[in-house]
Amino acid sequence: MSRPLLEVIALSGEDAVAARDGGADRLELVADMAADGLTPARETFARVRAAVDLPLRVMLRAAAGFAAGGPAALEDLCAAARGLRAEGAEEFVLGFLDESGRPDLPAVTALTGAVPGCRWTFHRAIDRAADRDGLRKQLDGVSGLDTYLTAGSPHGVDDGLVVLAAEAARAAARDPGYAPRIMAGGGLRLEHVAPLRAAGIDGFHIGGAARPAGWAGPVDEASVRLWRDALDAPVPGTPLTATA
Repeated sequence: MSRPLLEVIALSGEDAVAARDGGADRLELVADMAADGLTPARETFARVRAAVDLPLRVMLRAAAGFAAGGPAALEDLCAAARGLRAEGAEEFVLGFLDESGRPDLPAVTALTGAVPGCRWTFHRAIDRAADRDGLRKQLDGVSGLDTYLTAGSPHGVDDGLVVLAAEAARAAARDPGYAPRIMAGGGLRLEHVAPLRAAGIDGFHIGGAARPAGWAGPVDEASVRLWRDALDAPVPGTPLTATA
């Protein structure tokens, strides 16, 4: 079995180098964490891409929250996606809900159509969905979707552990809509690693946990290394009870 995947949020080339040197497998590149992560500039992507050769997923979101905005806003976001693709971006992060809490399929289709053939993550919009299982089924088979970034709850991993374990069990059972990798993230702490790995989850996403000085400070190589070491430790033997 391959080792668990560790993804670290990067805002700059310096962040990217520290994350790589600490043992990250992949980066999520964003701007403006005060808004929970927005689309970075092409120039930022170019600097990060020049600094490291790690796989790099680029956020596609123009404003805080999980609404795509009106047609003009969506077209602007598609244009930004095309620009990033032209700059060399190959992987993305996106996800939108409509007013009823269902997946905004027109927005998802427009953005994935702007970057055809690229792999992508549906981010924590799933944690605000009216129906998590229904969302997965509606997105089942959408081209390029290979990961869900989720805490299992809008309140974070503490409240979502049992949901994550239940979804991991459904993935193991090959239930429709559960083929994409579960990447746990959102208030993730080191003490969550053992129960999540025991449940079968092999993707972990950290942001603030890699920054002892907070978002105003850089990614810290030593902090990333703590996570790498925790993920590389032997899998514990007692899984969470996988019930909703």
